[in-house]
Amino acid sequence: MHIGFITPEYPSVHFKGKIGGIGTFTKNLAEELIKLENTVSIFIYSQNENKVFKEDGITFYFVQKKKIPFFTWLSNRKYFNKYVNSMVKNKSIDILEAPEWTGFTAFMKFSCPLVIRLHGSDTYFCDLENRKVKFKNKFFEKRALLGATKIVAVSNFVGLKTKELFNISNNIKTIYNAIDTSFFKPNHNSVKPKSLLYFGTIIRKKGVLKIAEAFNKIVEIDNEVSLKLVGNDNLDFLTKRSTLELFRELLSKKALKNFTYMKSMQQESLKKEIHQAEVILLPSFAEAFPMAWLEAMALEKKIITSNIGWAKELMIDGETGFTVNPNDINDFKEKTIRLLKNNNTTSAMGQNARKKIVSSFNINEKVILNLNYYKKILNEI
Repeated sequence: MHIGFITPEYPSVHFKGKIGGIGTFTKNLAEELIKLENTVSIFIYSQNENKVFKEDGITFYFVQKKKIPFFTWLSNRKYFNKYVNSMVKNKSIDILEAPEWTGFTAFMKFSCPLVIRLHGSDTYFCDLENRKVKFKNKFFEKRALLGATKIVAVSNFVGLKTKELFNISNNIKTIYNAIDTSFFKPNHNSVKPKSLLYFGTIIRKKGVLKIAEAFNKIVEIDNEVSLKLVGNDNLDFLTKRSTLELFRELLSKKALKNFTYMKSMQQESLKKEIHQAEVILLPSFAEAFPMAWLEAMALEKKIITSNIGWAKELMIDGETGFTVNPNDINDFKEKTIRLLKNNNTTSAMGQNARKKIVSSFNINEKVILNLNYYKKILNEI
């Protein structure tokens, strides 16, 4: 089968933009599909130039953004749609997949089936954060969903919430995100005692500012505890300032001395950072089904996550780690201290977490589910 992915991002040496969950997911699935002797093409839209190249057995199409004053949104979509359809015909692409984020595929008509995968729309995240969504984004996202042949969600929560927010009747199938558990293997030999780690985008919706508040209380109890953030800084939507700057300002003098920051890094280097941390903090307010949680759990780490929506489909409080309401700073602090102090019980939680990922969220199983779903769609048309 030949599968084409439409995406705004992808972890490639040729791609210069920021990489998030959509890019990581697409890479994981694409590489597994190649292993099963399928053909994969990646279409990355709104690039500075047209470029075609092969990498890891995958063909990449960087599609240039077509700008016409006042009508860029229309000209860019029309050009991209025409370009992809020519590749569908010339390269015999069987099926296309795209994310719903900002509804880039709205009003496009492809000459093969289109699957929209729900990683979390702007409308979805604005709802979770109690922010006002831009009319344009919600309009295009709904049109993209209505134009899909089928819709698949990365969690039950994001599927149900999306149906509610857009008032759509489409059936939505859930196929959970998954990771390669043979790559994400635990290694406890290099763990630095009393070390806390957050990894991901430095942004309010991920709960990073709540980490600062909790850390202030933690160092008052034990001034040897350290904290590291790894990820790209982001402009805060409320203050229009650097979120990292806001984070530093929230820290007490004592906490600031025990804090370090590192920019986003390659996956292998990041995995080493996760190995070295004793406790992983991921108290997000808004996710669909976060890859970072899967990775930390597969690495058998002691972990604290939020307890919101999607969390119940992945984490079991007190069994695979601890879940908290990120706004409950005292609970956040107390559970972090418990993970740092009680090695036997909390290490067992890490082992339970990995078992859950291996049994239910392993890429080897999920790639077959995706492949069978694509085949089902093709058989129905």
